[in-house]
Amino acid sequence: QVQLVESGGGLVQAGGSLRLSCAASGRVSSINAMGWYRQAPGEQRELVAIMDSRGNTNYADSVKGRFTISRDNAKNTVYLQMNSLKPDDTAVYYCNAVRTPYNYWGQGTQVTVSS
Repeated sequence: QVQLVESGGGLVQAGGSLRLSCAASGRVSSINAMGWYRQAPGEQRELVAIMDSRGNTNYADSVKGRFTISRDNAKNTVYLQMNSLKPDDTAVYYCNAVRTPYNYWGQGTQVTVSS
């Protein structure tokens, strides 16, 4: 089992920045990848950014150049630095960990960007 605890969401004006954190505990040594997804009201959950165990990253086109995923292996924590935020970034952001064949999810953190 892997437990994920997110923090760092909130309300920010357009153009501002936020940093999300996701602390993993449990069987963290077997995690293949960690990432962030988001879900806006009435929309499907979508991938925002993901990093595999080798440090390879992948981003949604809509956030490239604005968001950066990183990790601190010593703290078993993954971060999402979000810059130049837009109202369209408003959503609940979920941390995800893959430990094949299992997927684990955090409880979600709300990010609201006002115009």
